[in-house]
Amino acid sequence: MKRAFGISRIIGKMTFEFPIRADASLLVGVALLIAACSRPGSTAGSSALKPIDQAALQRMVDTTAKELLIPGAVVLLRTPQGDFTAASGTTQLNTKNPPHTDTHFRIASNTKTMTAAVIMQLAQESKLGLNDSVSKYVPGVPNGDNITIAQLLEMRSGLYNYTNDPIISKTIDTDPARVWTPAELLAIAFAHPPNFSPGKEYEYNNTNYALLGLVAEKVDGKPLAQVVHDRLFGPQNMQHTELPFSTVNTIPEPYSHGYLYGSSSVALVGEPPYSPEVQAAARAGTLLPKDYTDVNHSNVAAAGGVISTADDLTTWIKALVGGKVFNADYQRRWFDSLQPEDPSKPKGQKYGYGIAQLSWGSNTIYFHGGETPGYNSKISYDPTNKLTLIIWTNLTVSLDGQQTANTLWVKVLDHIYKVSPLR
Repeated sequence: MKRAFGISRIIGKMTFEFPIRADASLLVGVALLIAACSRPGSTAGSSALKPIDQAALQRMVDTTAKELLIPGAVVLLRTPQGDFTAASGTTQLNTKNPPHTDTHFRIASNTKTMTAAVIMQLAQESKLGLNDSVSKYVPGVPNGDNITIAQLLEMRSGLYNYTNDPIISKTIDTDPARVWTPAELLAIAFAHPPNFSPGKEYEYNNTNYALLGLVAEKVDGKPLAQVVHDRLFGPQNMQHTELPFSTVNTIPEPYSHGYLYGSSSVALVGEPPYSPEVQAAARAGTLLPKDYTDVNHSNVAAAGGVISTADDLTTWIKALVGGKVFNADYQRRWFDSLQPEDPSKPKGQKYGYGIAQLSWGSNTIYFHGGETPGYNSKISYDPTNKLTLIIWTNLTVSLDGQQTANTLWVKVLDHIYKVSPLR
């Protein structure tokens, strides 16, 4: 939910130093064709995709799942060549219950794409302004008169990220059914001084989206669960996607259990690292990961509370990037919001209004990631090549610190694109 989901985190502790690139935070190709590839419908010649081999894709997923000790994983790939699914393992340890594209799981921070979309629709309807201060809608925000709605969307508010506070992981571990209110979560954030002044830099931060959820509720006059259903899930016919109400811990059938070795702090803040003893026991099969399925996700809600399926998420990310959620003007604003996360790397990974962008060679893909105790996932769409790629796993982090769905994601990109993002 908090940790970065960019390319620099994909292969665990390894730091990529690309032989002919300076941008280790992003897979950058020979030339970044922003003009050609940054808008849906643009063309860049023939397909950038290799012929896709279903059997080879399945072998890669099976091998990676085995290497990372992932109990279950789903890769759903839709291209002009056809649809390809590679599912591996089980939805519950000690059972033979294979996951499918209609299996429910917690999508974690992929929820941010949806919260941001609601805010953009409200702006499109002139019900709020992207340059409005957050204090216009939510009182008591430190420096709230100087933090705009746009800065919340872009992760540039400077506010402290409440999920960094140890109280969150401690509560998940000891009282997983606890129901949190947004006010309680924001109080944790506001008890810490801001990290920097508004707009000064980028920092991935759940506090921003907790605030945006409150803004959406105030402006639309409904609970956020109803807002996202009425505005997004219903119109897009996403019948298996929901933001549960705060008192609901369960996941609709069929669903996958979610697992993590050790404390939830490994998922939330990336520490503590697994000891050699833990790694050895897990690989020997004498230590199993903990089941985090029933954690109450009111601790993230607008930042990461949605439950969905791979099938529904293909519909969602394609609609979002492909222009079915906003009008043409606001679609353009949504694309134009993308800015380099690191200003010293202008061709590096970008983040905008609840969406990230990766470019290498002539390829550009729009994506988001989701990480929460028990689950890791990635949703992505390449409009030039009409490629949709959804990945989820039911182990958050591998023993060597790799975000599991991220690792699979970059391996799939390497497997299917003519120009590998790993070159």
